[in-house]
Amino acid sequence: MIENEEGAIQWLYDTLGVDEETISRIEEFNCLLAEENGRQNLVAATSIKDIWVRHILDSAQLLVHVPRETPLCWLDLGTGAGFPGLIVAILAPNISVTMVESRGRRVEWLERVCASLNIANAKVAGMQLDRLETTSVDVISARAFAPLDALLTMAQRFSTSETIWLLPKGRSAAQELAALRGWEHMFHVERSLTNPDSGIVVGTLANRKG
Repeated sequence: MIENEEGAIQWLYDTLGVDEETISRIEEFNCLLAEENGRQNLVAATSIKDIWVRHILDSAQLLVHVPRETPLCWLDLGTGAGFPGLIVAILAPNISVTMVESRGRRVEWLERVCASLNIANAKVAGMQLDRLETTSVDVISARAFAPLDALLTMAQRFSTSETIWLLPKGRSAAQELAALRGWEHMFHVERSLTNPDSGIVVGTLANRKG
């Protein structure tokens, strides 16, 4: 488990091979988030002091499960304050990230950050998921968006048998996966780097329900 800012940044250097410019962009993002959090409750105020672990690393760790040397289309559901969508876009410029967010003020925030930090490989879909045009993507992520079965039902139309699903589920990961019925899948639970009690549901859907 990684517990502090120094460990999180070192992990980014060692595992993802990021450079100092990328770290600086994330630091700028952190400042923008802290400032905006005073106007709207993007994240819990108590988590700001631990942002590198609680939010940055928690998002960045998803990248170890995808082939980062290949251009990918990534769909992030319920992006909120930008996790993991904005962090993925900053860390992996070859990944095209579409962030789905329906709350107006959060949509404005995401668009402002993309413009301010010149994140050209990210775009915001400011709408409910059911209004988003169907297209196949390489990766689907969702952090605290919906229970697993409901999430798969809502998002299966964007998935192929090769789409990688990356679903941080906190302490409920193993329980939600064990309770899943009616889906042919290749899902398993990976332990989170940021909390030993939290898990990430990782894998592919072999077939659609119903």
